Amino acid sequence: MTTAARTRSSAELIGAEEPVLAHNYHPLPVVVARAEGAWVEDVEGRRYLDMLAGYSALNFGHRHPALIEAAHRQLDRLTLTSRAFHNDRLAGFAERLAALTGLDMVLPMNTGAEAVESAVKVARKWAYDVKGVPADRATIVVAADNFHGRTTTIVSFSTDETARAGFGPFTPGFRVVPYNDLAALEAAVDETTAAVLIEPIQGEAGVNIPDDGYLTGVRELTRRAGCLFVADEIQSGLGRTGHTLAVDHESVVPDMVLLGKALGGGIVPVSAVVARREVLGVLHPGEHGSTFGGNPLAAAVGTAVVELLETGEFQRRAAELGVVLRGGLEALVGKGVVGFRSRGLWAGVDVDPALGTGREISERLMREGVLVKDTHGSTIRLAPPLTVRGEELRDALETLGKVLGQGG
Repeated sequence: MTTAARTRSSAELIGAEEPVLAHNYHPLPVVVARAEGAWVEDVEGRRYLDMLAGYSALNFGHRHPALIEAAHRQLDRLTLTSRAFHNDRLAGFAERLAALTGLDMVLPMNTGAEAVESAVKVARKWAYDVKGVPADRATIVVAADNFHGRTTTIVSFSTDETARAGFGPFTPGFRVVPYNDLAALEAAVDETTAAVLIEPIQGEAGVNIPDDGYLTGVRELTRRAGCLFVADEIQSGLGRTGHTLAVDHESVVPDMVLLGKALGGGIVPVSAVVARREVLGVLHPGEHGSTFGGNPLAAAVGTAVVELLETGEFQRRAAELGVVLRGGLEALVGKGVVGFRSRGLWAGVDVDPALGTGREISERLMREGVLVKDTHGSTIRLAPPLTVRGEELRDALETLGKVLGQGG
């Protein structure tokens, strides 16, 4: 009779990963074993406030009861059919997601990168079938400093050399212009342009928020030019900024909206392209697909996510607590913070480089029980679950002030 294996420590587990896991991530040295709401616990039982929320994948916190219940119910009935057959959960999911976004049709996929790849294919197909662009001539205009995923096609139009170096040859057909620059965008659009693909707020770049009127300008420009406006809301959407979508801040309706991360409720990977009927209508059987896209478990969890957002509660919480977040960061400007950008419960915080890199600041916060993640240089991102309580948010900001006050 064997005895139960001893639970390995954080240090032992981190060491055990080294020889067997590809080194494509550089995680903070914390090993999460349990989580609830806005809190996680490591294998030794230390608790941390999660101020990253899985890059917005955990907008509703860890193990939200309504989402866990939906997943359990579906696990007891049916998990996967593939799209070779219909399933009884998919229609309801698509109906409610289309209604939530104010669009017509849904193409369900799994990951955010799959949604972006799908949108690229749909935009090109639309350009050939509807706009009349000559075969293999379609172009898509994107913004510098974008982050849309890690596939070969997507890194082809990234301006992050870490993401690109060593992965060529790259996919042609993309034009890169500065973000938040309507004149440059207009100059890049021509008769071959299938779409303009942008993030309404650039997350990976440090929560870059465009000037008021930029998104409206993109919508007007694409309409005049006869091309599609594709909004990548994979990080910015589903309540994060205080509205259902970040484009809602300017009452803009794109031709395609890309969703992911929070759409799976932190339980299963779920993504979607949501679009006007005449855009997604260019796809026909056999032209695009995914074995797990639209599976019953994903549809059940995704429907439960939409139900939470239909109440408006989480959008209101993000807007109200966003005021707390902004106020707390304003109080730190000149006290270790040199600048920040925030909208709703999302912020990019530029720390005085003399106090350390973003990675070093993140590690110091981790030691104080607060989890964040750096992006570039001395910038950190804050994106707590929309379920975070006001006092928890204030405590996290107080801890940030304490860490910055300790110096480099």
